[in-house]
Amino acid sequence: MQEVIRPAARLQGRFRLPGDKSVSHRYAMLASVAEGTSVIHNYSSGADCHSTLGCIRTLGIQVEVDGREVKIHGRGLHGYQAPQTDLDAGNSGSTIRMLSGLLAGQPFRSRLIGDESLSRRPMQRIMAPLEQMGARISACNGSFPPLEIRGGPLRPIDYSMPVASAQVKSCVLLAGLLADGETVVREPSRTRDHTEVALREFGVDLESGAGWARVKGPAKLEARELTVPGDLSSAAFFLVAGAIVPGSDLVLEGVGLNPTRAALIDFLVAAGAQVNVLDMKMQNGEPVGDLRVRGSQLKGGVIDKQLSAALIDEIPVLAILGAVSTEGLTVRDAAELRIKETDRIETVASNLRRMGVEIETREDGFHIPGGQQFGAATVESHGDHRIAMAFAVAALRAGGDVTIEESEAASVSFPEFWSTLRGIAG
Repeated sequence: MQEVIRPAARLQGRFRLPGDKSVSHRYAMLASVAEGTSVIHNYSSGADCHSTLGCIRTLGIQVEVDGREVKIHGRGLHGYQAPQTDLDAGNSGSTIRMLSGLLAGQPFRSRLIGDESLSRRPMQRIMAPLEQMGARISACNGSFPPLEIRGGPLRPIDYSMPVASAQVKSCVLLAGLLADGETVVREPSRTRDHTEVALREFGVDLESGAGWARVKGPAKLEARELTVPGDLSSAAFFLVAGAIVPGSDLVLEGVGLNPTRAALIDFLVAAGAQVNVLDMKMQNGEPVGDLRVRGSQLKGGVIDKQLSAALIDEIPVLAILGAVSTEGLTVRDAAELRIKETDRIETVASNLRRMGVEIETREDGFHIPGGQQFGAATVESHGDHRIAMAFAVAALRAGGDVTIEESEAASVSFPEFWSTLRGIAG
């Protein structure tokens, strides 16, 4: 499919985003091993999170979906049934990495597969700690999906992650729920703590501090009624769009504002974006608020060190902001971009060049000079949802129409993206 995006005179509106992907994945997985029926409101509409629901259905868990409300009839830690078919994670790295932690402690064999893109993404980071805990895992060429997991009794470990990753941390903590004793995970820099928050919501006795988290197994999880906050990573596209299009005024309602993800708001404000939090409250352990963004004079900035890890998913759209800012954008220490759904350093660079924008790439990042203009062009998403949406934002400031190829990729995380964009652009 193609989407043709025309330049916008201004953006205006008030709207609510779909549920946070990261939180939706975790609520669904934990509900599936809780005892009783959990109800999840504002569950993500993205294909990735529905891949998680599909996998837990294949494991014998009853799941009911009514729009954005999901009911999951959990059967306890050992309530999964041996799957009769492969567990298909689709394009979802979160699904395959985190669910592997729960499967590692089950008394059966399971096989996790994914689409072509997911099958190119390395899994050694989760395989290593799970094998230390006693699981037996085989993978294509020793690292890539499909993953075959022969589960069984797990032993607790004290694991120091070589690279900061919320998915790896979550995988080990979820496996720790089934281990006999205390499992500790230590991270070199702070990552998202949605798993820690969600575990506490489900009644797990979890301890955590700066750079570590500890869970004692075997644990008992209790069913809950929960509401997923609006997705901050999805909000990033509209926050940048509102900031780069002069005269814009947007309000994004009910967005998750977890402190471990506040780096996005902090960076935007430091770059000159007029972003304000209008209201904030606590909802199931997660802070939630409304965000207002207006057309801004942007100066750009530098993303490196721990900030690169914190903003790794938002860097494609922040590249768009960098091109129109006065000082440009420099990204370093972000080699992780090369092993996402696409090599995002190269896909960002190739599409910017198609639009007439200069960019210098490096192995771990890039530099984009400021003060540039986007030209009319046809750009390629390469099937990557964040690339498709980032260049739709660029199109709003282009000198003519921009065609996005494989625009359906946005449905991985945000099926309503194109209609929402048209609505605020008039």
